[in-house]
Amino acid sequence: MTPIENKHIVLTGANSGIGLEVLKLLLERKGNIIFAVDLHIDAISSFDPSRVIPYICDVSKPQNIDKLFEDAVSAMGSIDIFYANAGFAYYEELNYTDWARIENIFETNTISPIYSYQKFVEYLDGREGMFAITGSAMGFMGMPGFTLYSASKFAITGFQESIRLEKPDNIHLVTLFPVSTDTGFFKTASNVEFKKPYPVQSPDIVAKKMVKGMEKQKKKVMPCTMFRFALVLFRILPFVRTMYWNHEKKKFEDYKSKRDR
Repeated sequence: MTPIENKHIVLTGANSGIGLEVLKLLLERKGNIIFAVDLHIDAISSFDPSRVIPYICDVSKPQNIDKLFEDAVSAMGSIDIFYANAGFAYYEELNYTDWARIENIFETNTISPIYSYQKFVEYLDGREGMFAITGSAMGFMGMPGFTLYSASKFAITGFQESIRLEKPDNIHLVTLFPVSTDTGFFKTASNVEFKKPYPVQSPDIVAKKMVKGMEKQKKKVMPCTMFRFALVLFRILPFVRTMYWNHEKKKFEDYKSKRDR
């Protein structure tokens, strides 16, 4: 295991949830400087400014990512690790027509990480670096209410699998596949309160697994043992997956009833 120390790191989605917990852990390692990116910077502004550089940015736009790279290099001198963690979800019934809404989630969750990877490869120009992405367990198995979110994360699953077969050797790629996390992430997914998909983990546990996985240079980090077991079980016994889906569909029906009151 190689500790992440004395590195210049770009971390998107750094102001809350998994991103904020990852930031805290990286600060425990000596010498790291973090270019902390988010739409809001109230939490990250409280850290030592010599080690955490708050940066407001909407990563869904290519011109913003271009400037992000320029400003990160200007502020830190170099980039050793780029962690594309920013993302969001909708919890809803997909019973409407809205191109912009579909485009919005894919720009942030899918296109932005892929474009950031391309920019990072170009920036490194053969030097060693690490690119990390936050995917999702829902990138392996769709869930009711999360159709667009699942679709955006299925695309990330396909991207990280395919790019491994052609990426240059100087880049290590690690992808996180968390289950539901107990963060504000799900609170912003809907105006109506709903029950998160089972199981649920705390962001600090997920972050610890991810940072450890990065230091071990793993390809994939699945912080929930139950989920890893479930993927195997569902393949062997498909009816168990159907039972699980029915359980989650019941939650979705409860949400719709609450929404329509």
